[in-house]
Amino acid sequence: MADVTPTLSDDARTRVEAAAFRRLLSHLNDARPDVQNIDLMILAGFCRNCLADWYRDAANAEGMALDKDAAREAVYGMPFAEWKAQHQKEATPEQLAAFEAAQKKHAG
Repeated sequence: MADVTPTLSDDARTRVEAAAFRRLLSHLNDARPDVQNIDLMILAGFCRNCLADWYRDAANAEGMALDKDAAREAVYGMPFAEWKAQHQKEATPEQLAAFEAAQKKHAG
C-alpha cells in the first residue's frame, strides 16, 4: 500500500500527534468515562493507566520529572482516586476471565 500521509515537518507532526492524543483523552474522559479500563485492556491491550505510564516515560525522556500520580492526573483530567471513585466499577467475573484469556493470548 502506498504511503498517502502528507510529509510533515517534525514540529507539525508533533502538533498533530499532540492534538490527536488530547482528543483521545477527551473522548475517553468526557464522552466515554463509562468504558472501563479492564475492557480497554481486553480489547486493545492498553488502558488509561498505560497511557499515563507512556506519558510519564515521554516526560522523563525529555528530562522532566513526572511521577505516576501526576501522569495519571494528566491523563484522567483529575486525581486518579477521584476518577476511580466516580467511574470505576468492580470487575465482573466475566471481565476477569476475558482479561486472563487476553493476557494469555498476547503473551508471546
